[in-house]
Amino acid sequence: MRRSPKPGSPRLKSDVVLERLLALHPKLIDLSLDRVGRLLAALGNPERRLPPTVHVAGTNGKGSTIATMRAALEAAGYRVHVYTSPHMVRFHERIRLAGTLIEEDQLAELLGECERVNGDRPITFFEVTTAAAFLGFARTPADVLLLETGLGGRLDATNVTARPALSVITPISIDHEQYLGHGLAAIAGEKAGILKSGVTAVIGPQDPVATEVIAAKAAQIGSPLLRHGIDFRAEATENGMRYASAAGEMALPRPALPGGYQIDNAAVAIACLESLDGFTVGHAHIAAGLVNVDWPGRLQRLRRGAFADRLPDGWELWLDAGHNPAAGQALAGTLADWRDRPLHLIVGMLNTKDPVGFLAPLAALAADAACVSIPGATATLSAAETAAAAHAAGLAATTTDGVEAALAGIIEGAADGPARILICGSIYLAGTVLADNG
Repeated sequence: MRRSPKPGSPRLKSDVVLERLLALHPKLIDLSLDRVGRLLAALGNPERRLPPTVHVAGTNGKGSTIATMRAALEAAGYRVHVYTSPHMVRFHERIRLAGTLIEEDQLAELLGECERVNGDRPITFFEVTTAAAFLGFARTPADVLLLETGLGGRLDATNVTARPALSVITPISIDHEQYLGHGLAAIAGEKAGILKSGVTAVIGPQDPVATEVIAAKAAQIGSPLLRHGIDFRAEATENGMRYASAAGEMALPRPALPGGYQIDNAAVAIACLESLDGFTVGHAHIAAGLVNVDWPGRLQRLRRGAFADRLPDGWELWLDAGHNPAAGQALAGTLADWRDRPLHLIVGMLNTKDPVGFLAPLAALAADAACVSIPGATATLSAAETAAAAHAAGLAATTTDGVEAALAGIIEGAADGPARILICGSIYLAGTVLADNG
């Protein structure tokens, strides 16, 4: 799915190279390690010179889990590389070198080097940009790399890491079926493809179908498992959260990221930190990480900016990038506590997603949905298509010409008293909102 640059935004040198690299993208995504393996070999195999790597796959919660690990590791004084995707506003967000987002000159240089070495041979955008990230990680000293997969696992470009320090699988649900296969078992099989012989795998909460697939793969190759709910667990308390594992119990503050599901994401992150050989991350570091964790677009309240400043006194504006049925269920669990005022949705989604499945859990919690297309997204559903899905999910829905118009319409049509507005349905819509809100 390609997203056009925001009109009027400054064009960086890296943007120009990224546009040229997009032209090499095959017409269809054919998941394979052959293309990225060829390019990495020509670059001198930087993937063999990485610091200890935590390799994270899953459908939901990958980014939040990585953000929590990063915050705690940095609180303990470690230098942390991070690779995540997609980005919200700028591509630079995907690559963090030793704690700092990659600088423009360095990014342009790495992308240009990969472009020169690859030539005009077909390669996916994710594969070539992953190779550029590996070059940066190999050339910049750091203590640890937190590495997120793209679409799947087994044939994901990040899966060239032969022996990570840890493998991690966050909750798996139905998403990207066109690439990973139909049904939860097939998708879990692809995600479990990151498991490595002799490498401990930390497993987040899973549907029983996914659990069975992961356990079978781990037994086949000899990957020890640490499982949420069995080997470690966490629960909310009145003043925070409690985490327990074989190492003992910890009373901790709640994660700064809103949503009850973030307790589970934090538990997976803490289990990883406990299992990382050679690293010392104590209670105080974990507590500091939970308090300071930041991951934009995940049930994020927008308090200032062009959109937030339009709200009447007492209103709230929230943003969430969730886009699949499991994300809808998790979001509904939090919204169920938002009963003190009306909730209005602004929704935009891609045509590769299941809009009815995402919106159905929210139908009983929201007054209505204003439906928009996603600016610059080639795979966006039209506002009318999203509205039809919202109606099918049980929501009163209208179409509108963009987020700004949707906000104005909700404010104008609202009854007396403050309300909440939640913009949701897509990472790409969330990125557009963050850019336009300022």
